[in-house]
Amino acid sequence: MIPNSEKTVLLLKPRGFCAGVVRAIDIVRIALETFGAPIYVRKEIVHNRYVVDDLAEKGAIFVDSVEDVPEGARVIYSAHGVAPEVREAIKFAKQGNSLILVGHRDHDEIIGTLGEAPDVTQVVSSPAEVEKVHVPDPERVAYLTQTTLSLDEAKDIIEALKRKFPKIHGPHAQDICYATENRQIAVKNVAPQADLLLVVGSENSSNSNRLVEVATRLETPAYLIENFRAIRPEWLEDVKTVALTAGASAPECLVEEVVEYLSTKEGFNRVEEVEIMAENVRFGLPPEIVAAIHAAPSTTAVAAE
Repeated sequence: MIPNSEKTVLLLKPRGFCAGVVRAIDIVRIALETFGAPIYVRKEIVHNRYVVDDLAEKGAIFVDSVEDVPEGARVIYSAHGVAPEVREAIKFAKQGNSLILVGHRDHDEIIGTLGEAPDVTQVVSSPAEVEKVHVPDPERVAYLTQTTLSLDEAKDIIEALKRKFPKIHGPHAQDICYATENRQIAVKNVAPQADLLLVVGSENSSNSNRLVEVATRLETPAYLIENFRAIRPEWLEDVKTVALTAGASAPECLVEEVVEYLSTKEGFNRVEEVEIMAENVRFGLPPEIVAAIHAAPSTTAVAAE
């Protein structure tokens, strides 16, 4: 606990939007500005209700399938289901491996990857589930992980896989994305100093949920909140220090509203930003959107990875 009698908000950094989310949102906004509304988007561009509603107000129409898009309209694919692990899944399957996906079955990323090689792929979400996995050839097994898992969660499951299948092989580099990892490391560093952790993010945001789990493992009470209106007064009883972060798809304006609420309504007058590491990653626009901007009007499908 920080030795200070004032009620304090520890504002974690890095937090909020990652470079991939910034690029995905920019693609939709640029498409709307360039071509005008409507622009169709297959699935939610990111898992955040505020962001989706904001883009919808500007003219984006979110659909579950390209079958729902009128003939001749422009379509942007969401940031889920077309990630590099899809290519890895195809590669492992073509090599004759049974494929194990480490992640949550209902997440778009797992659904998209599973669809590439469904006949040889199984999903596991816990070490206990690993024990139930059966494959034709235990010496030809590969694994991939969802990019938004908690580091500890992924580590435990991968260790269980390696115990059961000693010859299992995986990707050359870690699948968990840099932003997910960085935000979890920040929580690990700061949560023990706080009485409570608040994570700004939507319920369907996997990486946001994982931040809550990381703090809970450290025995720091933690809650996921869509915005400041979700904060319950009883959470703050006898709390002197609140750590505040945001998932990789949560906009900074929602974090600022939480800080304002805690300050004006709950007496948390001291705000201290705690930077655990610098994060300066930037992604350029994909060539598809650049080409689409310069092309004559026509049906265009753009992948916002």
